[in-house]
Formats: sequence, C-alpha cells, structure tokens
Amino acid sequence: MSSSPSLATEDSVTSKRSSIGLQMVCNADCVISNVVAKWPGSVHDSRIFRASEIYQCLSQGVLLGDRGYGCQPFLLTPFTDPQEAQQAYNHAHARTRARVEMTFGLLKARFHCLHKLRVSPVRACDITVACAVLHNVACLRKERAPRVPPAMDWDNPAIFPDDDSGRLLRDQYVLNYFS
Repeated sequence: MSSSPSLATEDSVTSKRSSIGLQMVCNADCVISNVVAKWPGSVHDSRIFRASEIYQCLSQGVLLGDRGYGCQPFLLTPFTDPQEAQQAYNHAHARTRARVEMTFGLLKARFHCLHKLRVSPVRACDITVACAVLHNVACLRKERAPRVPPAMDWDNPAIFPDDDSGRLLRDQYVLNYFS
C-alpha cells in the first residue's frame, strides 16, 4: 500500500470571510500530483472528489481515502468496525494516508499565508495552487522541509455510501495481503 497515492481534502485555507476546500493527491515523497482549490470550505470532501477531474479519469490504479469518502473500486477507505485482518489493513492504510496529511502540514508550514489569506476566494484558490507547485519544486530540489505541527485525526463522516464493487475489492485486498 505504501506506493498508492493518497487523497485528502481540507477546508482550512481561508480567505477574507470564507474557507476554501482543498483536495490534494500526493505520493509517498509528498509530491503533489493533483490539486483542486475552487470549492467553498462548506462543501463536503466527497462532493469535491466526485466533481473533480481525477474522479472522472480514474480507470486504473487505486487511491486511498479517509472515511469521509465512500469506498469505490478506485478509492479504498478504511473499515468502520474492523475484524482482525481488517485491522491490519486499516493500520497499513492509515500509515500510507499519513503522507497526504503530512503534505498538508508541510504546505502550510512552508507557506504561512495559507493559514489566513486576505484576498477574494478566487484569488485564494490561485494562490493555493501556486503554493502547491512551489512545494513540489522544493520537494524535487530536496529543500529542507519545515517543522510540521503534530498530526490530527482528519476522518470525516461519509455522506455517500460505499459502492458494492469497492467493498468487494477492499475485501480482496484484505484476503490477499492481510490474512
């Protein structure tokens, strides 16, 4: 699972009077491969994901998401009440997904302006994407990473149900790799 890209959405990039929902996909090296910054912070993570280009394009590969997303064949989520083998899956899932949460922390530590932007929401979206690009440049140049505050639990309640084929694929992963 450690090579699977991770997906997360965060709504703490703020502009004058509102927050911006920020969706990112990154790899294990914290390099961002997809960023969406155009939704109000009040929009649920899975709604942002379902409207994103990456959702429309995914036909191969697997992303890892938190409980705020419904399990899909291309988006694996943790089990809610895991049994023994499922607990091992959830542990590996959490360790892998921690990279995207760490990337949010690195991005905000590198660019303090993302904590409180005093610009219009449209401009805040542009600034956020520009910061993501500059973050990637810093990662690729192996710049020293800033200190990141301790991690938080970012799981959100799901608003879309799990897809049956997504649950079957997740169960197959557990059988093949964690039983």
